[in-house]
Amino acid sequence: MSTLQHFIDGAATAGTAGERIEVTDPATGAVVGSVPAGTAQDVDRAVAAARAAFPGWSSTPVAERAAVVQRISEGIAGRAGEIAASITAEMGSPITFSQKVQVAMPVGSSAAFAALAADFAWTEEIGNSLVVREPIGVVGAITPWNYPLHQIVAKVAPALLAGNTVVLKPTEVAPLTAQILAEITVAAGLPAGAFNVVHGTGPVVGEAIAAHPDVDMVSFTGSTAAGKRVSVVASDTVKRVALELGGKSANVVLDDADLTKAVKVGLGNAWINGGQTCTAWTRMLVPAARQEEILSELVAAAQRYTVGDPTDPSTRIGPMSSAAQQERVRSYVERGVADGARVVFGGPEPVEGLDGAYVRPTIFADVDPDSVIAQEEIFGPVLSVIPYADEEEAVAIANNTVYGLAGAVFGEQEHALAVARRLRTGQVDVNGGAFNVLAPFGGYKQSGSGRELGRFGLEEFLETKSIQR
Repeated sequence: MSTLQHFIDGAATAGTAGERIEVTDPATGAVVGSVPAGTAQDVDRAVAAARAAFPGWSSTPVAERAAVVQRISEGIAGRAGEIAASITAEMGSPITFSQKVQVAMPVGSSAAFAALAADFAWTEEIGNSLVVREPIGVVGAITPWNYPLHQIVAKVAPALLAGNTVVLKPTEVAPLTAQILAEITVAAGLPAGAFNVVHGTGPVVGEAIAAHPDVDMVSFTGSTAAGKRVSVVASDTVKRVALELGGKSANVVLDDADLTKAVKVGLGNAWINGGQTCTAWTRMLVPAARQEEILSELVAAAQRYTVGDPTDPSTRIGPMSSAAQQERVRSYVERGVADGARVVFGGPEPVEGLDGAYVRPTIFADVDPDSVIAQEEIFGPVLSVIPYADEEEAVAIANNTVYGLAGAVFGEQEHALAVARRLRTGQVDVNGGAFNVLAPFGGYKQSGSGRELGRFGLEEFLETKSIQR
């Protein structure tokens, strides 16, 4: 069992309160570790360390900062097995997914940031002005449990490359992997105080970071409700706020689509990480005349998704991250049934033979596009199939939520591309286009503000100064 402390000014640091938060394995309920329940005083110490480290780190040449970020990437890769096992234990992600995605993404994104440094326009001539891009200062990062390392690295790597120092509050549900990253940053040669970790809850530690007068920017990933609160708390100090929030992404299957591919890729992206993914394609919009044909293929594909022990390499869907998340997902499935949606796979009943935080992966058909299960983010393996009459209705349905994070279109390539342009969402995959760590990632509407990854993600952590000559 891992008994961790905060990580402040380059060293493990005990909390001021003495209280601790237990971390449980959602597959078994066993306690696998604990972290201190941080306080505002702990945040003060971390922010002071970050503020003290800022002058030295921000004045470090860009090439040296990039080299540190590259060594962080290599350090993650070097401890890949340990990190994957940690993520599986603390939040239930199947071990194969942990290895191939949970670890591989932060390795790739941090290396991509390091590689950006050489060609990035740190300065630019515009007329008689020299435009200079400079670090913001101390960045507060607040991250969720569904991708415990990827979400951290997507903030920390560009923030550090830009010359900022960081105070991180990882999720209290799955905080153990953050300690491994802290150790990796030390081995990579990052100066003490440039990266700090304060454990604890959102209402205490998260709010203290967002409100702190010496924190110059907050980058938050999590629910839309929590993001709204971060914005309110941060507004008193008029700091920059970047938000990556919820989603209810639509997968629009056009009449000229390759249905087999649309179903296979579509279901995979609906149930990715047990559906605990903000970009999950949880609404599949299908031509009404072809709904039954598509449902038949969906059910056949769904039967290949094994639910079980997340440490088994053959498991495709593990437990939900916690008992609370299990109950949340189950309640939404029950609501879908009560509202008249047709269950064609799964349902609200318990998973036989499994005692952890498991739910039955579920597919609903004939879903009303205005119903609760079609409008609210469930964050579990629940797919709503929504029939549409024509393309205009499909686009209208796809855009008719408060969210706008991701989406997909399947169809003849140019036709699908034309429809993709009409979706009010931050990223759209056409015919299964691959995830790109260099492309901007973020949402429209209540899915957030700002962008992560690649050049756009680096720019989020920079101020812009004009010097006229």
